[in-house]
Amino acid sequence: MHRQSFTDTTPCVGLCSTVYGDQVCRGCKRFSQEIITWNALAQPQRAAVWQRLRQLLEPLLNERIEVLSALVLRQTLARLIPGLPEDMPVSLLAHRALLRAVDAEALTRMGLKLRADHAEIPLKRVREELDKQFFAVSQAYYQRHVLPLGEQIN
Repeated sequence: MHRQSFTDTTPCVGLCSTVYGDQVCRGCKRFSQEIITWNALAQPQRAAVWQRLRQLLEPLLNERIEVLSALVLRQTLARLIPGLPEDMPVSLLAHRALLRAVDAEALTRMGLKLRADHAEIPLKRVREELDKQFFAVSQAYYQRHVLPLGEQIN
């Protein structure tokens, strides 16, 4: 039986802003063309999108969150998210947990904790600042690597 890899799943978080003309989605941080063509993308192309998202997200996440137990994190999210792929990287699991936790105590019960320099900041603000920076680095990546390709084609 073939188990679904996390790279087969969509990064969509249900907050798409590309319908309003954004080239980078404010929800999942994919580029509009990636969203439009996601179902037609081959597995290596999907994996490349996921790899870019991870490379942009992980440093921002690691500044804010420490993983206390990857096992507790994985088990907790498996209960909360039916069909969660078993191969989803810990960093992406941590991001999903951060989006679901109501406060720092809930985050700790999920096997995570805020780093000392973020511990006194309300969790909602930590999420908002992370999302804002993740969007900014995604936009910068788009402007640096994708827009020049479009200019070469024209």
